[in-house]
Amino acid sequence: MHLKNSKRMTILYLVRHGETVDNARQIMQGQTQGQLSEEGVCQARRLAERLASERIDSFVASDLKRSIDTCTILALPHGKPVTTTPLLRERDWGSFTGRYIPELKGEPWPDDIESLPALQQRARKFLEYIETTYPGQLVVAVGHGIMNKAIQAVHYGLTMQEVERMQNCEVRVLKLGEKNV
Repeated sequence: MHLKNSKRMTILYLVRHGETVDNARQIMQGQTQGQLSEEGVCQARRLAERLASERIDSFVASDLKRSIDTCTILALPHGKPVTTTPLLRERDWGSFTGRYIPELKGEPWPDDIESLPALQQRARKFLEYIETTYPGQLVVAVGHGIMNKAIQAVHYGLTMQEVERMQNCEVRVLKLGEKNV
């Protein structure tokens, strides 16, 4: 049913990039570029096939290579360009970057890790950017595990711990402009 003078809602398909070589090796990537593994490319291709028949208006990616490469694969069947934004970058893990993740358990966090309030502020700015730049559109945005968690936490008014971890090439649908109660 169409309501007169109703504003179309912006729909965000929030996607985590495909598996990277460092994901498979359990290396903390943070804001490094990253390289999709063979499995990551296959994951992106499978998702592209699933999304091929959808009317997607725009494609947005983090400005890190692993997200751009994933988003490019997703956009290919639609013949659309990929816009990048640093707002969608992964959390800056400071001196934890490049380290083997299992070895970090129980280690005190260094002061150079991006703070949770800073991460959530960036997530808020990203959501505002999507809603104002792509009003009423269906947008695929390819980001990263922790950043995508922050975006969902801000959108739904949850804590980061309340948002389930996203798998590589998983999609979560957010309706922007809708009251989240």
